[in-house]
Amino acid sequence: MPIPAATSHLSVLLTRAERRVARRVDVALRGSELTAEQWRVLSALVDGAGHPMSEIAGEAMVPAPTLTKLVDRLLDRALVRRGIDPADRRRVLVVLTDRGVELVDRLGTEVGHAEREVTSALGEPETAELMAILARLLERVP
Repeated sequence: MPIPAATSHLSVLLTRAERRVARRVDVALRGSELTAEQWRVLSALVDGAGHPMSEIAGEAMVPAPTLTKLVDRLLDRALVRRGIDPADRRRVLVVLTDRGVELVDRLGTEVGHAEREVTSALGEPETAELMAILARLLERVP
């Protein structure tokens, strides 16, 4: 007898939904030799401003030691560079290189397409509503 789906649990539904979206993003990243975690790091830097590792770790949802390894790999590929914060010379900032910007632009289109494949199943109004609900959940539940 099959195990019944636990669709009455929020954590199960959120995990299943995240995994379906993540699978499509992984397909979009295929060929770039980037992991989903590396993509999140690069995406966190897309504004062109340098960011300290602590900010990037939060945005990319990875622990600090893991982030250091991820950034090192991105440095090896010349996708990011480290620099000194001009406002506080004790802080190190990570910035996208021109090569990193080009890759993010190219892959951003593919990742956006993958996400639109998922959201098209809901339609624009429901997608906007879902995103607003998830944003409120993140604001209200620490």
